Amino acid sequence: MTPEQEKLILALAHGADGRRDITPEQFLHRFGADDGKALGLSLLRDAIARQYGDGVELALIVSAAFGLTPEHYGLFKELCYADWHTTHEDVVSALGEWRDPDSVDTLLHMADWVPDYLDYDEARALATKAVWALGGIPGPEADRALERLREEDDPIVRGEAERQIARRTAQDRPRHPRAAG
Repeated sequence: MTPEQEKLILALAHGADGRRDITPEQFLHRFGADDGKALGLSLLRDAIARQYGDGVELALIVSAAFGLTPEHYGLFKELCYADWHTTHEDVVSALGEWRDPDSVDTLLHMADWVPDYLDYDEARALATKAVWALGGIPGPEADRALERLREEDDPIVRGEAERQIARRTAQDRPRHPRAAG
């Protein structure tokens, strides 16, 4: 990826004001592509092959702008175990959007693991996002993972697991219509 292409991708990202410096259509034209989803996937595959952390971040910008494909899913799971990039929080958030029971073990790993670059983060944002993602996954595998995290020594992880369990329990309760008055 050239420096010009990197600048173009950064222009596609939402700024602090919530606006982009370039429209998705303008971006594709200037990048010389006609399928944004395929481009995001291609950039992500290339970044993984080269273990290019900044490339992952740039590929995520393109993928967020144009949408994800099923092929992104496996790459996101792979990125969760890679220690050469610094976009784990974004990857976990994206992985959580699938709500796929097959990602439970990966998300459990992300709730436990603290990459070196996040060693300073006492708020455990990565773990919190992983637990939130687990909370959105239906099924007994996610229930078991949350129960396991409820036993964690880390009070932040334990507390978030308890909140997700409580939320899931509240969603499972039958709702009764209010009595007519």
